[in-house]
Amino acid sequence: MTPFDRVKELCNQHGINIVQLEEKVGFGRNSIYSWKKNKPSSDKLEKVADYFNVSTDYLLGRTNVKRYYDLTEKDERDIQKELQRMIDEISNNSSYAAFDGAAYNDLDDEDRELLIASLENTLRLSKRLAKQKFTPKKHR
Repeated sequence: MTPFDRVKELCNQHGINIVQLEEKVGFGRNSIYSWKKNKPSSDKLEKVADYFNVSTDYLLGRTNVKRYYDLTEKDERDIQKELQRMIDEISNNSSYAAFDGAAYNDLDDEDRELLIASLENTLRLSKRLAKQKFTPKKHR
């Protein structure tokens, strides 16, 4: 997929066309269309990446991860391991500071699922925020 194809896809997702994007980022008319045959300059690529809040590597097709702080497959595996560890601690009546194990076992299935979903969302959000806050600029 070429940089032009990626930009066109992002424009469609945001409900704008290429001409509108060119106006918003201060490019001349049809300058992005030239990306079909020519490689874009780094400064223009950066402007488009900043506009859409994606990485330049994503626009160049080097990765399918749009943002450096998006969760990877490894992050998802880590979240699932941590979630399972938390559930095991809670259900085994261990001294888990956040929840009483006996109360967890007394929950009906629906409430237990809601608790697990809440824990999973919290882990996912905290992982993403940590990546945003602590990723060095050279790795963004």
